Amino acid sequence: MSKKQEHSSGSELIRRPPVVTVMGHIDHGKTTLLDKIRSTRLAHREAGGITQHIGASQIEFQTKEGELKKITFIDTPGHAAFTKMRARGVEVTDLVVLVIAADSGVQAQTKECLDHIKAAQVPFLVAINKIDLPAANVDQVKAELAEMGVVPEDYGGQVVTVPVSAKTGAGIDELLEMIVLMAELQELKADPKAPLEGVVIEASLDRQRGPVATVLVKNGLLARGDEIFAEAVRAKVKAMRNWLGETVTQAYPGDPVEVLGFESVPAVGARVTPEPVTSSTKSSQAATQPVKPRLPEEDEGLKLIVKADVQGTLEALLASLPTEVKIVHAGVGEVTDSDVFLAQTTGGKVIAFNVRVSPAAERVARQNKIEIMTSKIIYEILEAVEKWLVKEVDPLEGKEILGRAEIVAEFKIKDKRIAGCRVKEGKIVRGSKIILWRQEEVVGEAVAASMRHHQEDIEAAEKGMEFGLVFSPSLDFRPGDVIISYK
Repeated sequence: MSKKQEHSSGSELIRRPPVVTVMGHIDHGKTTLLDKIRSTRLAHREAGGITQHIGASQIEFQTKEGELKKITFIDTPGHAAFTKMRARGVEVTDLVVLVIAADSGVQAQTKECLDHIKAAQVPFLVAINKIDLPAANVDQVKAELAEMGVVPEDYGGQVVTVPVSAKTGAGIDELLEMIVLMAELQELKADPKAPLEGVVIEASLDRQRGPVATVLVKNGLLARGDEIFAEAVRAKVKAMRNWLGETVTQAYPGDPVEVLGFESVPAVGARVTPEPVTSSTKSSQAATQPVKPRLPEEDEGLKLIVKADVQGTLEALLASLPTEVKIVHAGVGEVTDSDVFLAQTTGGKVIAFNVRVSPAAERVARQNKIEIMTSKIIYEILEAVEKWLVKEVDPLEGKEILGRAEIVAEFKIKDKRIAGCRVKEGKIVRGSKIILWRQEEVVGEAVAASMRHHQEDIEAAEKGMEFGLVFSPSLDFRPGDVIISYK
């Protein structure tokens, strides 16, 4: 029996350590806080024992009741990589610690982090850091949070806030107690005997060791000698090290380990399983299902990520947008890859008003087909939003559907474009209104102005019949598009 088979026999649910991501403004002390947590929990180890950087760390914390609890911290993601994993459909984080400096309060990047947390629908608590500074004002931070709708517990809300000092260590134990408590409420469990499930949280090419990836085990067991796949990238696990640099032979649910043996560098966010997972295998079932238009009951309306050059311009633009849209995030400055990943996660679109789009954001948007509207003119932005709204609204609601047809060819007669169609169901009636679908989106609406079959004008085309169709007004159709005729 192979190791792969050994791991997957039986069932044994156990509690696993919570996976915690630390987020916050760049100068508010995220790294210092993590360093303090690790150093205070590992005081018994040698000074050089915590120098490994594998993208995650794991500490043991003794609660007030005397229980030893493990907590896994993801060190590096920040909100961009955090959202990148979410955009790939990977559920990694159980809890977020949002760090806010007590001397400077809520900043633009703090608000951005909150928008990412809300979009991911992940539980979070706030660590109010730097309480050792003379300018620290914990109450002011809580008031600023409350003004944003993030209401702390002592203001009558449900958001846990813990004052801490990453410099002195004050409040660290209270913070860890709250992390453990919130994790216990989630009842996080896993099965070490189940087939392996993991995720790549960091990956690089080491000149001496070759491709190296940090894998966070979510379910099952990872052992040295296993054959695994980070989606399509194969690995024969040659060696594993924990975040302290210690060699380990097994990793359990909740454990982060550095893995050697990948044939190439896997993608951050790639799922790790005993079998390869490729885009073709992911979509194999979907390919056998008929494609249907995406209707609003499967949607939640138009979501927007809005970036502008200055705060005043941003506020003016937001006030001008239709009330039907949902603002997922709004901020000042260039469009970053983080904004695009947030759009991908939420199914939204991006507006760049008088700001540039970073090359990284352009690349991510192009790869993932995320729409970005860039303009310096407000009415152009509003026109684009109106067009997006039309596509989001169900064009079939309240309509009597007559039939559906597929466009199979295109012809031109005297510069007039003719759509060669084949009726799939019902019938297409001349003079009826037509909706043109491409993949899962509406291209436009028109009227079936002219229909011909074997050079003869016809009033309707029945199921299985082929015919030529002229739209009025003209639509930019393509072979493969679907038309729907309705009253």
